[in-house]
Amino acid sequence: MKKQGKRHSHSPLTAKERREIAKLAAMPDSKIDYSDIPPLTEKFWKNAVRNPFYRPVKQQLTVRLDADVVAWLREHGKGYQTRINALLRAAMIEDVAG
Repeated sequence: MKKQGKRHSHSPLTAKERREIAKLAAMPDSKIDYSDIPPLTEKFWKNAVRNPFYRPVKQQLTVRLDADVVAWLREHGKGYQTRINALLRAAMIEDVAG
């Protein structure tokens, strides 16, 4: 029996691995055995949290905002740019979900 070594994410796939992936991708969903996976309940989704290790890539840009909006954001103390991002993310999530 051949010992399997650790695979690094930057290692290219072997021809055998590519064939296995192609075979799995071609399999219809109806052939997938989900019997060992419990269904997710509404309770699960109510308590679900985003992966705490998730760190989105930041992009630096210049944006012009109304002075009163910036003043309102700064009134709440340090971290106004983080608050801008949080407000925009909440609007994005609402738009995507809605």
